[in-house]
Amino acid sequence: MNMYNLDQPVNLKLALANLDTLPAMPAIAQKLLGLQLDTDQGEAEFLRLIEQDPQISAKILGLANTAAYGASRKVLSLSDAVMLMGMTRVKSVAIGIAATSTLAKVPEGRLKSTEIWMHSMAIAMGMSTIARAMPAHSRPQEDVIFFAGLLHDIGYMALSYMDIKTSDVLHGQLQQASGSMLLSIEKELLGMTHGEIGAELARHWGLPEEIVAVIRDHHGYGETDTRAYPPLVRLVNIAEKILGEFGVHKLSEQAIADREWLDLGIDPEKADDLCGRVCEVATQAGQMASAF
Repeated sequence: MNMYNLDQPVNLKLALANLDTLPAMPAIAQKLLGLQLDTDQGEAEFLRLIEQDPQISAKILGLANTAAYGASRKVLSLSDAVMLMGMTRVKSVAIGIAATSTLAKVPEGRLKSTEIWMHSMAIAMGMSTIARAMPAHSRPQEDVIFFAGLLHDIGYMALSYMDIKTSDVLHGQLQQASGSMLLSIEKELLGMTHGEIGAELARHWGLPEEIVAVIRDHHGYGETDTRAYPPLVRLVNIAEKILGEFGVHKLSEQAIADREWLDLGIDPEKADDLCGRVCEVATQAGQMASAF
């Protein structure tokens, strides 16, 4: 029996089965996803699309002007931002902004868009830092890493979009919980996890299966046979364990077994130094989020 007393909450399983209740992916996000950036024409079209969206272009420029990128002068144009940040990262951030904008609730409930964006940015940058220590042959592509990090918790936003009252109850409970209790609380209240909710939305949007897997499984890795999970899932799971303090709900840092590092081809003796670097970039992510 559900321990929470909600007045006619949305039946999430039924809502997710009925795709009409899920928001469509914004048209600009669809266009950005489909662009190939390995040609001058593709890059020009990418910049043109971003320039047409004031919200995305303003946020990209805000990011480029944070201390994390160390610009020697104020960045005033998108082309300069791309030169500073790199095309693949700008593309990932732009798609992340576009995709999540459709889920924003006004007024907001307990789930704050700035907090979840800061967490997602921290995870994305942490994943990129960890990935650079992996063998090159098994390392996911940078743009895929960053995109996966930005969208891994989109299930929380989808829940708030569909049923803000239930979302508020959930986050009220999660604020008092330890890391090991998160999924059991979600299962009892919702009948599913935020990962499963987010995965359904990702499928509805036609996102690649590797991104769907990250959204669905990023908390499950480590509980079963780790060989069943691809590197992207392993990356986000380890980043979340390191960055508990940077989460939507602040949690203590969780232990990472040697086998989890070895699964990524990383020497466990390098773990302490790597964790320190991940925490440093997460602090920079906080600066970036404030630019939003």
